[in-house]
Amino acid sequence: MMRILKTWECDASLEIEKIKQGLDPLNSSSDIRTTVLKIIQDVKKNGDKAIAAYGKRFDKAPLSPEQFRVKEEEIEDAYKYVTGKFIKAIRLAIKNIQTYQNHIRIQNVKPLRSKGVILDTIYTPIDSAGIYVPGGAASYPSTVLMNAIPAQVAGVEKIVMVSPPKEDGNIPPERLVAAKEAGVSEIYKIGGVQAIAALAFGTKTIPSVDKIVGPGNVFVTLAKKEIFGYAGIDMLAGPSEVLIIADNHANPSYIASDLLSQAEHTPGISLLVTSSKLLAKQVLAEITLQIKTLSRSAGTNECLSKYGVIFITKNMNECIALSNAIAPEHLQIMTQNPKAVLSGIKHAGAVFVGDYTPVALGDYIAGPSHVLPTGGTARFSSGLSVNDFIKRTSVITYSQSALRSVQQDVSEISASEGLDAHAKSVKIRLDSGRKKPSVR
Repeated sequence: MMRILKTWECDASLEIEKIKQGLDPLNSSSDIRTTVLKIIQDVKKNGDKAIAAYGKRFDKAPLSPEQFRVKEEEIEDAYKYVTGKFIKAIRLAIKNIQTYQNHIRIQNVKPLRSKGVILDTIYTPIDSAGIYVPGGAASYPSTVLMNAIPAQVAGVEKIVMVSPPKEDGNIPPERLVAAKEAGVSEIYKIGGVQAIAALAFGTKTIPSVDKIVGPGNVFVTLAKKEIFGYAGIDMLAGPSEVLIIADNHANPSYIASDLLSQAEHTPGISLLVTSSKLLAKQVLAEITLQIKTLSRSAGTNECLSKYGVIFITKNMNECIALSNAIAPEHLQIMTQNPKAVLSGIKHAGAVFVGDYTPVALGDYIAGPSHVLPTGGTARFSSGLSVNDFIKRTSVITYSQSALRSVQQDVSEISASEGLDAHAKSVKIRLDSGRKKPSVR
């Protein structure tokens, strides 16, 4: 069960750091790093042959390269195994995600013009993106949508999905239907480090892409770190986390359900920060009641015991300060005046305001991507969005008079760097006595 800690009796930041250190993928053993590098090099050298070998070894799915790509008939067949209600829900989620991503999409701006100088900016989508959708016990159709739709809205022409198959060599139908509905171009039955390496370097069967996004286990995360530079990546994500700020007006049953839903990820970090001792006790009592009804109660309870903490603070200002120090992936605010608390928040991946806004809305249907910064990285980064698939290119135009007006300044700076050819590239254009070379 969750621990209760009073901030005046402990170092809250240290307690959080202990939890994070135990879950940080970058703290992995050298053996894991060695394995990741070995697989990447093998795929880079041997391509499809290596991928087939690792698929058989890790996924227990003996697929040949000809079987990697999901056929159109398989996708059509997947629709027979999902309900109409599921398809309706997926389409609503897609509509909401598209609406939000279009709303925040960077737009071309008017050029800056001043005395013969034009400074313009062009925004263009990347050509291709690869999305990684993990396997395991759950099917994760939501992960397909939250990664693919922002890329689609950006205008990415080719969206390639990789996902580990089950032992029978198939990908769950929910994933396939979500991918089809989201406009994914190609789907491959591969997972793990080998999938990341394939997307980065390409093989005879699998195309390389410009950017790789999507969550995964420690092996996948480290693989993304190693291939960065050959392809772009979204982030190095760790386990999911929620921090709830609540006061004595909050409903303890709501809070308990949200802490449990986070711990259901196993592992998932569940934190409650409150100035109410009574609320802390009520929440614990609710957790005890609710956990008995969950299908994954054993794992969820173990997760709460390891990675769940209730912090009791002296006041609400301390709650806000502690939240900013932690910079959580998900922040929920359940107080009498949530806007007042929100005004003090500086760092969070996504904020959920009020009693009727559980994290599950952000996970599935609201619109913003659920791919969010973890482990305190919300201090300097944001969640995945349409703009992560768009590049910015500056366009600079100077007239002759504008060039002349800055000639001396360019010369001064280039001289300080010992790069006289830079200054001469300006001077040669302004040398009135120099004639253009004749063309023969």
